[in-house]
Amino acid sequence: MFLPSVFFILLQIMILLSSSSSATIEQGKPGCLTKCGNITIPYPFGDYGQYCSFVEDDAGKLYYVYCNTSFSPPKAFLGMNGDEIEVLSISDTEFRVKNTAIAAKCYDDQTGKLVVDNPFYNLDLGATPFTISYTKNMYAGVGCNIRAAFSQTSRGCVSKCANKADIVEGSCSGSGCCEANIQKGLNNFNESILTSDNPVQSFSQCNFAFLVETGQYTFQGSDLQLDGRLTKPDMDLPVVLDWAIGGRSCKEAQSISSDIPSDRYACKNNTVCSNAPDNPGYRCACEKGYEGNPYLGCQDINECEDENNNPCYGTCTNTIGAYNCSACPEGTTGDGTSCTTISKDGFPVLRVALGLSLGLLSAFVCGLFLYLCIRKQKLLKLKEQFFQQNGGLLLRQQLPSRDGVVDSTKIFTQAELKVATNNFHSSQVLGEGGFGTVYKGTLSDNRVVAIKKSKQIDKSQIEQFINEVLILTQINHRNVVKLLGCCLETEVPLLVYEFVSNGTLSQHIHQNGAFEMSWENRLRIATEIASAIAYLHSAASIPIIHRDIKSANILLDENYIAKVADFGASRLIPLDQTRVNTAVQGTFGYLDPEYFHSGELTDKSDVYSFGVMLVELLTGLKPVSMERPEEQRSLTGYFLSLTEKNEEFKIIDAPADEGHLQQVLAVIVIAKKCLEWKGEERPPMKQIAADLQVLLKFNSVGWDCQPLSHEETTDFPSEMNNLYSKIPSNLFDHSSNYTSETNVDLSMMIPR
Repeated sequence: MFLPSVFFILLQIMILLSSSSSATIEQGKPGCLTKCGNITIPYPFGDYGQYCSFVEDDAGKLYYVYCNTSFSPPKAFLGMNGDEIEVLSISDTEFRVKNTAIAAKCYDDQTGKLVVDNPFYNLDLGATPFTISYTKNMYAGVGCNIRAAFSQTSRGCVSKCANKADIVEGSCSGSGCCEANIQKGLNNFNESILTSDNPVQSFSQCNFAFLVETGQYTFQGSDLQLDGRLTKPDMDLPVVLDWAIGGRSCKEAQSISSDIPSDRYACKNNTVCSNAPDNPGYRCACEKGYEGNPYLGCQDINECEDENNNPCYGTCTNTIGAYNCSACPEGTTGDGTSCTTISKDGFPVLRVALGLSLGLLSAFVCGLFLYLCIRKQKLLKLKEQFFQQNGGLLLRQQLPSRDGVVDSTKIFTQAELKVATNNFHSSQVLGEGGFGTVYKGTLSDNRVVAIKKSKQIDKSQIEQFINEVLILTQINHRNVVKLLGCCLETEVPLLVYEFVSNGTLSQHIHQNGAFEMSWENRLRIATEIASAIAYLHSAASIPIIHRDIKSANILLDENYIAKVADFGASRLIPLDQTRVNTAVQGTFGYLDPEYFHSGELTDKSDVYSFGVMLVELLTGLKPVSMERPEEQRSLTGYFLSLTEKNEEFKIIDAPADEGHLQQVLAVIVIAKKCLEWKGEERPPMKQIAADLQVLLKFNSVGWDCQPLSHEETTDFPSEMNNLYSKIPSNLFDHSSNYTSETNVDLSMMIPR
């Protein structure tokens, strides 16, 4: 009986797979249009005016899809957006739509005149049940020397090409075209293009930024032309949208009893409910044995009617949601779902079948055991291969020769880190970004650590990578996150850092409600960060440029002590070298403009990024925000423009008492110098750290100083004039680096 049973089970699986793959939801309310051209429109979607759609759910979302018959064939559109968003297909979990949200700037290469000027675009799905699928879409930027950014997170990518030979067709690798992943749960998508001041070239007349389904756009050099594909109205760039009902989970929706239509549970009779995995809300499906539209009600399937796939050997009787099989036909034996022939000549059919079944089962078990053994050997060889190609042998050779490294550096095994992170479970993820993923882990000695899993590593620079690991493990500063060791048994090396438990500085400034951090804490944190960066620049065994200083890379411990983290973009600099030519990396809003235009990285690039963060601490505002007016979107540009007019206190969020205000004024001066366009005009971090430490010691009593002249303070409000005159005369020991082009004559602060 074993063999016929296996055959029957396989047959049933094939039947279920074929039926599930071909099933579609086609039912709508009576009298409602369910077909528009070649698009099926199932309920809860449909025409709004005839109540053919689910009008409004508990989250206030509308499901209106209408058919425009003026086209031939007719076309379906999302009703909340007019004729703006065309529907390409509908399934029980997602929509595919034609993207119209394309930011574009195009120039006439002969005259240099701007002929297409749409550098910003917004896709607003807030009134709909849709979110943009973060697993099936990508964000693309097309052009030369552009920065494409999206949403309020300043995420995006950079594309650079100086001439036609630099353009790489076929992929968005950063030369003519770049791409970026999007985050989960977006229903409002803002995108923009930031271009350089380079002259217009004949090979690159246009710049674009847009959202597109992964795999549905292949970059061509002709796309940079004014007459290229992306300026054509019929260019098809599909986007995938996820959808669900309401904003409640299945359990919450089922527990509500209300007469309000929008609060009612949407799943009708003979259905099951499941929570949507990628957006708020839930979805409905018919129970096994039923078919139809789960939002209108499911009907029983008569399994016995299908003569080609009858589930019974004997007589089939349909029941509600299932079926019954009668006894096997004459001359056979079994329960009706599987039958075996009774031998008339005494041949032992049952015993032969049983023997064959046991033989096959034994062969299967032996084969499985052999397969597992071979697989284990392959995994061990693969671990050893990864260990060698990631520089493990080199690291082992270097460890005994480095003073102070042996005790503090550990080469972790993959098994140790799998146990520490529950096999890198999603619940252990601390953060994700363009560099990779950071997991929280607990080692066998109960130490809590952060484990960084990068997306990729340049195999040609393994020796440099190992050297950097050795140097980073020797960093010993209370305000720099300590590198504890690494694991080299995986395809991409894993780095293990000490764990800092109280979130990022960015979260405390921008995500924890009103900006309520005290001025004392802000100044102390700024001083700690400056001290850490100064240490990296001048006190580490080899000077280090961080290259991605930002508030999201500053961690705070339980005592709000700041620690500089994330060396994912770091680059160790030889002692005899002051500038490094490198591919531009960093975060939009914090990026040194001189570095962006020249590609030359210096320690003054970190100084600029620190200056942006000082302004962030002074104002509580994000470095870039598309929600602000155009002239205020770049915080640094707006801040510097206000300082030129002595109006910076329009955006300063700091205490108004005398002692603190004097500190605020001095920090404003430091921030402005850090943001100088030319790196050579910015002060070194060592000096900035020393001056901030002096400011920390300055209390509300203050010190004796030379008052400012009347002419120098008339531009400020009358209540601030005396405060400026009380900035202490010995506040700084390095006034020459701060006196040029500042609104306050700091020469008056220097001892006479």
